[in-house]
Amino acid sequence: MDEILKAQLPYTLREADFPALGELYRGKVRDNYSRGDRIVMITSDRLSAFDRVLTTIPFKGEILNRLTVFWFDKTKDVAPNHILDVPDPSVLVVRRLQPLAVEMVVRGYLTGSLWRDYQAGKGAKAYGIDLPEGMRKDQRFEKPILTPSTKEQVGKHDEPVSPGELVSRGVIKRKQWEEMARISLDLFAAGQAWARERGLILVDTKYEFGVDGAGKLWVIDEIHTADSSRYWIAQGSEERTRRGEDQKMLDKEFFRQWLIRERNYKGEGPLPEIPDEVRAQLAGKYLELVQTLTGEAPRLVVGDTRARIQKALKARKYL
Repeated sequence: MDEILKAQLPYTLREADFPALGELYRGKVRDNYSRGDRIVMITSDRLSAFDRVLTTIPFKGEILNRLTVFWFDKTKDVAPNHILDVPDPSVLVVRRLQPLAVEMVVRGYLTGSLWRDYQAGKGAKAYGIDLPEGMRKDQRFEKPILTPSTKEQVGKHDEPVSPGELVSRGVIKRKQWEEMARISLDLFAAGQAWARERGLILVDTKYEFGVDGAGKLWVIDEIHTADSSRYWIAQGSEERTRRGEDQKMLDKEFFRQWLIRERNYKGEGPLPEIPDEVRAQLAGKYLELVQTLTGEAPRLVVGDTRARIQKALKARKYL
């Protein structure tokens, strides 16, 4: 499989230019074409970290999209989602909704950026939460906590924010917050339960929401993928926490740590160069995660991703 991942490096999809699909909004990872009441979302191979697009990863869009479809199908009874059609492994056709400018981040463990804030004495005060003193890195919370952030344009950093601030700024209404909080915690519980069956821990994740004309909330974007979530290998996790050792990860956190360690990069200044070896290694992490969670190895074919997508969109009359 390593050879297939390396062979795809020259064909990674950085941008999907299909102006005939409609009006383009380019996110960090997806190129979204809007027309009428639907959006064609093409998941590129772009990789972002620290809110910056840094490089491309072979087959990333396809693998990410497959996992999104898997999870949306598995949680459709927990919350309604926006998917209408999947014409290609890298493409979703979704209902057009008004996105809410907030990311609902759910955390089950004290790790990542929250641990760095905790070490710096800031804790979770930005979210209106008081954390107990004396917690250890990677320690599990008694109950998952919600640490929302603003949803900023590409190139800008998302900011931590409390529920009260979101409501007072007019980003969302109090009733919307309450419903989004309930859905997010229910989705997280469902994700953790399935991950546990597959030998993984869903550590934290983020959800995004949109509303239709009637004000109904829908889950949008993606859920429980390696881009939006942190996964640890369950076996030995508690022992690693007790010993203060790093967790075994199946997500892109390993890449963030590589950027900090090898490039001294945390999102500021010139973009660092990413070697092909690291790009292929990260693709392997994405692939291992989708295989572990779904129980199936996706059939990956080396070749021109854009041409494949174009053919699929024409066959389904979107082009």
